[in-house]
Amino acid sequence: MSASPPVVSRRGWLAIAAGVAVAAGGTGLALRRSWQQSRELSAVETLLWQQTFSQVDGTVLAMAAFKGKPLVLNFWATWCPPCLEELPLLNAFFSENKAKNWQVLGLAVDQALPVKRFLAHSPLSFPVALAGFPGVELSRSLGNLSGGLPFTVVFGSAGEVQHRKMGKLNSTELQAWSRLQGS
Repeated sequence: MSASPPVVSRRGWLAIAAGVAVAAGGTGLALRRSWQQSRELSAVETLLWQQTFSQVDGTVLAMAAFKGKPLVLNFWATWCPPCLEELPLLNAFFSENKAKNWQVLGLAVDQALPVKRFLAHSPLSFPVALAGFPGVELSRSLGNLSGGLPFTVVFGSAGEVQHRKMGKLNSTELQAWSRLQGS
């Protein structure tokens, strides 16, 4: 009668101990994986800041010129309707936040002529550079697993990725990012 509870209790303790051991092992693996991913991301970020891109007027734009201030990097194309819909939001964000040291760069995953035509019709206040088809791979290296557009990455002033957004931006997201200045 009274012998049953200690056996059940011992099994319970063994089950708890086994669960704790499995959880600790899983946590250790997760932390190791997280550390490895952050190390890889750091290498990707370093490579990004070494990149140069052509602008539609033929001048070269160096990513290194953007380091030191927060940056919203937007991958877009003229053939992408959601991309074109969000560009006015990005333009307004830039106009409202450039005095707070925010920068915006549009990287067009497109050819020069369509981008030039678009900008002639709908000028933007922030710089636009041409990434061409290799821009898809660049966006993938920054976390765009599907390679879709639009894709936006927010960098802190030290050049680190702070946020990623696959799909069309909205004003709420942009407002939240504008408050990141101190981070």
